[in-house]
Amino acid sequence: MVEYHAEHLTTVFHALGDVTRRSMLQSLADGERTIGQLAEPYAMSLAAASKHVKVLETAGLVRREVRGRTHVCRLEPGPLASAHQWLGFYERFWSGRLDALEKLLRDEDNSARENTDDRQPRRHDSPSNRDNKEEEQ
Repeated sequence: MVEYHAEHLTTVFHALGDVTRRSMLQSLADGERTIGQLAEPYAMSLAAASKHVKVLETAGLVRREVRGRTHVCRLEPGPLASAHQWLGFYERFWSGRLDALEKLLRDEDNSARENTDDRQPRRHDSPSNRDNKEEEQ
């Protein structure tokens, strides 16, 4: 497996590890937001929101621009692509394992079904069919 700049990914995953920051990123996906707009849904102070934004900035997920006294934030999706690529390895890993398990279970189920069918009396060998044949003769 290729290592995708471990230290940078650690920073990205740390930033994504908080539900408030993930929600802020989701909001920024719709367009630029001020710190106040990002803080509003959580009834948190501007200082608390700014700390969350700082973590997102450190991870490279957000770019902050100061316009006068207003801090405007914009989503920077590049680091998300790196995280997605890293997670993709494990998605393929587990998909392959789960596909193999599914095949094993299906084969086992089919084998059990075949064994059950072999133990069932065949239609032409059943006692009622033999009785009918004897009556016809």
